[in-house]
Amino acid sequence: MTDHPQPTAVLAVEELSAAYRGVVAVDAVGLSVPAGRIVTVIGPNGAGKTTLLNAIMGVLPAHGSVRFMGEAIGRLAVEARVRRGISLVPETRELFSTLGVEDNLRLGFWRLRNSGGAAMRRALDEVYALFPRLRERRAQAAGTLSGGERQMLAMGRALMARPSLLMLDEPSLGLAPLIVRDIFRAIAGLRDSGVAILLVEQNARAALQVAEYGYVLETGRIALEGASADLAADPRMIETYLGAG
Repeated sequence: MTDHPQPTAVLAVEELSAAYRGVVAVDAVGLSVPAGRIVTVIGPNGAGKTTLLNAIMGVLPAHGSVRFMGEAIGRLAVEARVRRGISLVPETRELFSTLGVEDNLRLGFWRLRNSGGAAMRRALDEVYALFPRLRERRAQAAGTLSGGERQMLAMGRALMARPSLLMLDEPSLGLAPLIVRDIFRAIAGLRDSGVAILLVEQNARAALQVAEYGYVLETGRIALEGASADLAADPRMIETYLGAG
């Protein structure tokens, strides 16, 4: 498979290794996420997918090269990576449950807090256009939302920072199939906004349908990579991750 997309890489990772609880969970991983593209990392539970995202974000110490917009960021703290334009939506979503929906969204704007109230309102309007249900719930406490609404809010809060790179960790986790479809439709819509997306998912079928390129992570190493259409047609992928349907 030689058709790896090659526009400017927003994120370029080379030989990245990281440990979780003393065990090497990511071992010499390399990947890239081009501007305006969706790239997915799929694989079984325990493959190291979350560790990979946390290492890129700086939450976990790591060895290897992480470059963002051409700049080496391996020595930067998490907050510095956020300021440069990286947002991570963890699988735990980490919302402020006692605060209202709009208050949670406003907290996501802190990176741009000097931009003024009009800029914040535009960012809110863009999030509400992407997730109309959040506008309906804007005064409701985040802790009272459904699982799907909480995922929308977590994504919306990350987008309030207007990131160049949005990393999503298992956005479909625990959601009903109809809600998963809505979430992935929103992820596909983000492509039009120009944000690069690194999508970590166990739902390989849904991930490959929305992404242009994919990596398969197994026991901490890249076992397979290629254009999504090629991976979806690969016999090993069909047998292990996609099934016959």
